[in-house]
Amino acid sequence: MPVREQFNWSQGKVVCLDYHSKVLEGNPWSDPVQREFNVYLPAGYSDSAPAYPALWDFAAFTNAGPGHLNWRGQGENLPQRLDRLIGSGEMPPVIVPMPDCYTSLGGNQYINSKAVGQYADYVVEELVPFLGEQFNVRSDRSGRGVFGKSSGGYGALVHAMYYPETWGGVASHAGDIGFDWVYRPEFPRAAAALSALDGDSNRFLKNFWNKNSPGGLDYSVLMTLAMAASYDPGSDPQSPIQLPFDLHTLTLDPQRWERWLQHDPLNLLESHAQQLASLRLLYIDVGSRDQYNIQYGTRAFVGRLEKLGIKHHFEEFDGTHSGMDWRLDISLPMLAKALCTDNGVDSPKI
Repeated sequence: MPVREQFNWSQGKVVCLDYHSKVLEGNPWSDPVQREFNVYLPAGYSDSAPAYPALWDFAAFTNAGPGHLNWRGQGENLPQRLDRLIGSGEMPPVIVPMPDCYTSLGGNQYINSKAVGQYADYVVEELVPFLGEQFNVRSDRSGRGVFGKSSGGYGALVHAMYYPETWGGVASHAGDIGFDWVYRPEFPRAAAALSALDGDSNRFLKNFWNKNSPGGLDYSVLMTLAMAASYDPGSDPQSPIQLPFDLHTLTLDPQRWERWLQHDPLNLLESHAQQLASLRLLYIDVGSRDQYNIQYGTRAFVGRLEKLGIKHHFEEFDGTHSGMDWRLDISLPMLAKALCTDNGVDSPKI
């Protein structure tokens, strides 16, 4: 009979704070502006110790910071993983904030959108300074990193481009790159489901949240709607979601699709090369059998990094988009050590 191996690592603790956001007020879905803000503190945390680096955790689509605290019968939740990595000496002690950025669309891409909410501002302008007021944490970008998987990996990567004064290191696991292959394959399923509802996105959302057990098709449509709202928000407050394709023929609207593509890291790279080059660590990985085809855009992205001479760490592993948490055993120690090392990288002059 197999026995689950147990280790008595010193345990950190998770502090749960309440935060009322000003920038989320008036969001189009009336999503909560008062939210729990969970923060992992390492074992032995002290207010009088040298300030700790912070690794910000961006959750994937359909998840949020609180979800990373859940008990697991197999494997570890995020605090348990951090306890092991820190307790075993694999990484130095760090503070790990886990923001709740969940929405009525199932999540977001950690960017500002009038059709979703100002979630980039929520993190950068509100939670980052709030963390500094509450805990003994580094206040400089060289002591602050961000990591995530899928939508969280996308958010981490574009935050490094858009907010170089805030982030000094990034770990992106299977972040959304190469929109033509990541999102467009989902469009036929979304068109079929929405056509049955006369194209009424709000009706689909109401049905989704009333279902006892949404299926794979439901989540595919939800993702398409969330991305449309994130990348190309509608101008009508009553109809914030506009699709980039015709429901009957699947013909792409070139102008709307171009608005999506403007957010693709493949199309942001050259114009934000200086920001990426300034990072203490740019970590990227992806599974070779990713169900969302993210490996293709990621390979192209990494190829361009190489041509531009931007230092990075890339791994393509044998795996899919699922069950990727073990990759944190590689990225988090690298990210923490990079932020704890004085390598002479200053804030970029953008």
